[in-house]
Amino acid sequence: MPITPTKKIWMDGQLVDWVDATTHVLTHTLHYGTGAFEGIRAYRTAQGPAVFRLREHIARLMRSCKILMMDVPFTLDQLVDACVEVVRVNDLADGCYLRPLVYLGYGEMGINPLNCPVNVAIAAWPWGAYLGDHGLENGVRMKVSSWLRHAPNSMPTASKTVGGYVNSTLAKVEAIKAGYDEAIMLGPDGRISECTGENLFVVREGLIISPPPSEAGALAGITQHSVVTIAKDLGYEVSFEALRRDDLYIADEAFLTGTAAEVVPIGSVDDRVVGEGVPGPITKAVQAAYFKAVRGELPVYESWLTRV
Repeated sequence: MPITPTKKIWMDGQLVDWVDATTHVLTHTLHYGTGAFEGIRAYRTAQGPAVFRLREHIARLMRSCKILMMDVPFTLDQLVDACVEVVRVNDLADGCYLRPLVYLGYGEMGINPLNCPVNVAIAAWPWGAYLGDHGLENGVRMKVSSWLRHAPNSMPTASKTVGGYVNSTLAKVEAIKAGYDEAIMLGPDGRISECTGENLFVVREGLIISPPPSEAGALAGITQHSVVTIAKDLGYEVSFEALRRDDLYIADEAFLTGTAAEVVPIGSVDDRVVGEGVPGPITKAVQAAYFKAVRGELPVYESWLTRV
């Protein structure tokens, strides 16, 4: 999706004009991919814009950097405050997408990253439905990718690593070129892991099931956690179980979750219609509650919102 430029980007403690937020061509992360990032959304609410689960996202960013042995030169609280400031200074009252990025900067080259400077940038811009409004309302067409998700001992799957997303990009391009909306990735054991940037759920006989992230090689999703909490509060039973690709074909319902994608019904997988081929009642109930929660319409989830 194209980016709509805003006014300012936060870079290493300073607000920089959008057009001046540049890095050197020899920036280490550009060459070797060692870096960590987050995707965060802010939403319009009746009390003004609010960032959804901001602290949890920044905490995961810090954990990613620890795994990658990158010493972040700012505290969690400083980065939380910086995200809020970026939303405020860019007048993004109608909501936006935020991209905090921790990367290795200019000054060293070669595989050893330990002497590289660590830089931090936070940008924000308006962004619509990642998989399209039609997908949100009617469901998306999915393809099981020929590309496997990383094995946990090949790439740290608990880290949202910059270079790790080449794996997702390959799967996404394969799916798009084949005429699908999104790809589903299997783990090294052949079981379902996740999508290219989303966690996955199936509904079977009223039970909501998701692959266990650590075992499946998937990133533990913050939206995934939010949806599990919401679903349980709605009275549904949720479990984490290993799933095969044919479990998707025979599911009553299926949906995916992610900060960018939000909560999206799955209409078909590998040209097999899921359930009735339209968003099912459990999917719609969870999706509706999620959108109320992020917009501040459910007081029980107020603690998930950071007001701007």
